[in-house]
Amino acid sequence: MLVENINHSFLLVSILLIVGVLTTKFSSRLGLPSLVFYIMVGMILSNFIYYDNALLTQLFGILALVVILFEGGMQSNWGHIKKVIKPSLALATVGVLLTTFVIGVLAKYILDVTWLEGLLFGAIVGSTDAAAVFAVIGNKNIKKRLRSTLEAESGTNDPMAVFLTVSLISLIQSPELNIFGITIRFLWQMGFGLVAGILMGKLTVWSINKINLDSSGLYPILSLGFAILTYSLTSLLEGSGFLAVYVMALLVGNSDLTYRHSIFRFNEGFAWMMQILMFILLGLLVFPNQLLDIFWQGVVLSILLILVARPIGVFLSTVKMGFTIQDKVFLSISGLKGAVPIVLATYPMIAGLNNSQLLFNVVFFVVFTSALVQGAAISPLADYLGLSRKEKVSSPHTLELVSIGKSSSEISEIVIKEHSVVLNKTLSEIKLPDDVLISAVIRGENVVTPTGTTMLQEGDIVYVLAPKSKRKQVNHIFMMKIPFQKEI
Repeated sequence: MLVENINHSFLLVSILLIVGVLTTKFSSRLGLPSLVFYIMVGMILSNFIYYDNALLTQLFGILALVVILFEGGMQSNWGHIKKVIKPSLALATVGVLLTTFVIGVLAKYILDVTWLEGLLFGAIVGSTDAAAVFAVIGNKNIKKRLRSTLEAESGTNDPMAVFLTVSLISLIQSPELNIFGITIRFLWQMGFGLVAGILMGKLTVWSINKINLDSSGLYPILSLGFAILTYSLTSLLEGSGFLAVYVMALLVGNSDLTYRHSIFRFNEGFAWMMQILMFILLGLLVFPNQLLDIFWQGVVLSILLILVARPIGVFLSTVKMGFTIQDKVFLSISGLKGAVPIVLATYPMIAGLNNSQLLFNVVFFVVFTSALVQGAAISPLADYLGLSRKEKVSSPHTLELVSIGKSSSEISEIVIKEHSVVLNKTLSEIKLPDDVLISAVIRGENVVTPTGTTMLQEGDIVYVLAPKSKRKQVNHIFMMKIPFQKEI
């Protein structure tokens, strides 16, 4: 009987994964975030499978968020992120506080709960969700500054949401708590999370580049292990584990890594798997018939969050930061809610608060509405406001040296930029070390066989086989800019 139950569980998981992957095709064609379909699958299954384990959902949700934050942080470009640190941090802190307060006050009257419970609802839905944002804007070529701001905000505002949620639950349970002590704890969490992320990021890069493993397939596992270690160690020391993971991933993703593409591809696929299972699991935790009881409250709060609370947070926290009205409108509508609010909504349930089920149902309704409406609106809104850019250069191919033993060489992927010194030069004109070989040139959708007469064009993707010790030298040759020209 036990073996039969296990086999049934495996069958269900396999079906969920296959259905989850197939729904991504429908979501892209309909212009909706895939998480909408994952949640719907979970809600449909809840009619046949009874599931109400909030603790297990929370544990799996946290693990999934670590994986998603790690993958999203690695994909973020530090050169772009550092230019928007000020507005991103303002949105992740002041913006979240303003959104929390505004929607919290509204929730107090609409849901007929206490002030602290209303603010708790605001804290839970106050932040944007990294998983949702990375998934929706991942393939959209939005204006660089806006895209970087959204990525940095969604990666760094989870700690604020977690802190506010936990603090408000503590205040509800123990009203005599010292506000000064809570403030000191917040400063420690943010400060230590930042430092831990930097230190663990440096350790991760050093370990990946210095340790010779017997198989290239072990490097992605090593990187993921460090991500989970970063979260757990930081959290155990009362720091912000989510902030530490994002900072660590940002540092790792923007460093010179061996087996870089293996690491990126593995974590991209694993993050998708965790996202599929997480949203389906969150959907299972909801009983659709209960959503009907809070339908009008959910609709009103969703509208107020999208059109009032989030815009107030965005417009006030980004004053005099160089954003146009169109930029701020786009940032306001792009504040997607996703897994984080639903995971945080399990905290009051586990704490045993009186209105925890009500809060969970309304949060779920708001998240689903946000993903459905805001997710579908991002691309058309970007086009309407003139914030979209020409398609990014990306390779439809992947080429990497795979070895079952130790190797001293690797294949690097290099994009030829507008002002590169090798632009419009033939391969024979480029002075490369004797032990460096150009393996392939990708031009658009075509693979160009490299010869001495092959001339490099803007947007070409060049695969170079070289010893690991000459990685920096090779990158310098191809990425060096023409003197006295600035990037537009």
